[in-house]
Amino acid sequence: MLTIEKLNALEILDSRGRPTVQATCRLASGCVASASVPSGASTGTAEALELRDGDPKRYRGLGCRRAVANVNETLHCALSGRAFATQAELDRALLELDGTPNKSGLGANAILSVSLAFARASARQRGVPLYQHFADIAGAPLATLPRPTINLFSGGKHAGAQAPIQDVLVVPAAARTMDEALAVAFAVYASAADLVLQKYGMRLLRADEGGLAPPFSSAEAMLADAVEAIGAAGFKPGEEVALAVDVASSHFFHDDRYHLGPVPLGSLGMIEELARWCAEYPIVSVEDGLAEEDWLHWPELRQRIGERALVLGDDFLCTNPARIRRAIDANAATALLLKVNQIGTLTEALEANHAARFAGWRVTISARSGETEDNWLADLAVGWGGDQIKIGSITQSERLSKYNRLLEIEAETRLPVVSWPQA
Repeated sequence: MLTIEKLNALEILDSRGRPTVQATCRLASGCVASASVPSGASTGTAEALELRDGDPKRYRGLGCRRAVANVNETLHCALSGRAFATQAELDRALLELDGTPNKSGLGANAILSVSLAFARASARQRGVPLYQHFADIAGAPLATLPRPTINLFSGGKHAGAQAPIQDVLVVPAAARTMDEALAVAFAVYASAADLVLQKYGMRLLRADEGGLAPPFSSAEAMLADAVEAIGAAGFKPGEEVALAVDVASSHFFHDDRYHLGPVPLGSLGMIEELARWCAEYPIVSVEDGLAEEDWLHWPELRQRIGERALVLGDDFLCTNPARIRRAIDANAATALLLKVNQIGTLTEALEANHAARFAGWRVTISARSGETEDNWLADLAVGWGGDQIKIGSITQSERLSKYNRLLEIEAETRLPVVSWPQA
């Protein structure tokens, strides 16, 4: 049993300079651990609610003092002195105290910060690495490291919307180790930076997650430039380095049309455009290829491109077990983008992970655009056997803290990188 002695929280700043929550959990044993939670810019409507203060005079209403107070007062008073045998027991208590379907009572940011801090304190009391503790929670052995999908170019809400799609990412497909994968990504990123200077006359300006964001003429220009950068770095596109695309279609879908280019597309037209991209470019993953509520057409998207690329749901699924089960029943996707703060507790996120795995889906463990230097995501991706990890580019400390943690875990465990997309 693990007895909570004290819970407290602090408002800190994320990588975009916006407030978020850091919680600290002290156990009666004397073990203490802290955890901070990220925040998204591109968010699905079904996500758990981040509690913000709404005061326009302070951080334009984005302050988190109410969420912090909910940890320091409500959660501390209710949970201090209570013993929990498992993470699931603690998370159930958090959900009962919140009492709402979307975490709007206490705030998903408050709830998740405590859920994570308790997990880290539990691992310290057990004397095991956090990744091993996460594996034990999941009831699965450690087997592989996730393969990174690394932001190269950005548009949409992660940049200046100069191109409608959100990100084009590189996948070091032939790399056998995390060390090798990051070296490959660095080479491609450096070549892309040279290309951006030559083609657009633009110095190294980065988007929220570190991707390069020149004034692309179209979404397809992002893909073409990515292939050019791969070749310029000395790699074979599609063999040594592949591409993943975060389309984030919900953000340019309105009036029942996808405003991807000068001619708006219906759902079937959007599917055909994505199928053409997959045929012409070395794309192995398509994230949110359709809008989050375009349920009627997601099965058609899976049928058209599912043999060539992952049909990956982010806003579409929101790490929500109910939406995942609906998508499984409809044959609407082949992969889950797992973001713990979309659902609000580790236990609910694990339920989402298990549901996706039971259906035979791949799982990508993902960071958010507003991140902190906390590196728990790397441990989670290893402990829960993520096929991919999506952190951002190989720049900026909030991204590098996770990549560096993966390198540490690789050195400790000698685990191989998962074989996808080579399998």
